[in-house]
Amino acid sequence: QIKLPPMMEIITAEQLMEYLGDYILDAKPKEISEIQRLNYEQNMSDAMAILHKLQTGLDVNVKFTGVRVFEYTPECIVFDLLDIPLYHGWLVDPQVADIVKAVGNCSYNQLVEKIISCKQSENSELVSEGFVAEQFLNNTATQLTYHGLCELTSAVQEGELCVFFRNNHFSTMTKYKGQLYLLVTDQGFLTEEKVVWESLHNVDGDGNFCDSEFHLRPPSDPETVYRGQQDQIDQDYLMALSLQQEQQNQEINWEQIPEGISDLELAKKLQEEEDRRASQYYQEQEQAAAQVQVRKHSGCICNDAGFVAHVIFPTQQVQGAASPASARQSGSNERKRKEPREKEREKEKNSCVLL
Repeated sequence: QIKLPPMMEIITAEQLMEYLGDYILDAKPKEISEIQRLNYEQNMSDAMAILHKLQTGLDVNVKFTGVRVFEYTPECIVFDLLDIPLYHGWLVDPQVADIVKAVGNCSYNQLVEKIISCKQSENSELVSEGFVAEQFLNNTATQLTYHGLCELTSAVQEGELCVFFRNNHFSTMTKYKGQLYLLVTDQGFLTEEKVVWESLHNVDGDGNFCDSEFHLRPPSDPETVYRGQQDQIDQDYLMALSLQQEQQNQEINWEQIPEGISDLELAKKLQEEEDRRASQYYQEQEQAAAQVQVRKHSGCICNDAGFVAHVIFPTQQVQGAASPASARQSGSNERKRKEPREKEREKEKNSCVLL
């Protein structure tokens, strides 16, 4: 639906966001009722508000009952308005009764809360149910099950272009001659011009690499690819820490603000809090950068449930506000102005993680 200008080989994230925004505006249905028009305009407004998050990550929360079943969040509106199917493969096998009972119709967030609640219960049946649910999360930490893979293969149409969500990453997916393929976007393959697709045929993530015609094409230099993948992991690690901190810093304790405070006093308090957060933020960025040097080649960062923290694009591409991707991700707000510490560090852009 969106066509780039002739001879254009490179597009920035900001330009792409503009194209998507223009398309959403132009795609507004013409002959609809007043109620439908108001509903569409509200959805369009919600989509525009979170469009910038496409550069870093979206808040999605899977449910374990179907490959297209997600808890509804404002971020899902983007996929609806652009008519892009969103899939995942993290499903419970319906033949395993105890897991089906333990997981039920919970989303990931709800299941984590249920596990915590069950562990604290004095009811032995609930404790057992919580243990079964926790084991399910641990045993399927790759966020793809064989039942889910079978359902995906059946649900995706031949030649369909869609988005696949797994391990907090969004991948472009298609189906060719009955086989699922993911678009290769890892930094490690930057110099591998012939490697375009990777097959998705098992839950272990060791698919076969193919060219644009889906012919087998192994990487020419596996060592270069490995180093690039490690760099990607380090960048994802830094961004994940940033997003986590962003969420922690977002919430203001309004209960501590006295009643009857003037707008000027409130503004001063908010300014002081923002300055404090900015100072803390840059200190933690420096610490995170130091940690990355220590953890080279150590793999991915996971929480207790086996989630791998991530962002979609490498950090050097992120120019605006940071925003997360889901049960493990955090929300983010664009900074409306530069904090004092940020102004001081502008000259050091080349050595900083930009958010």
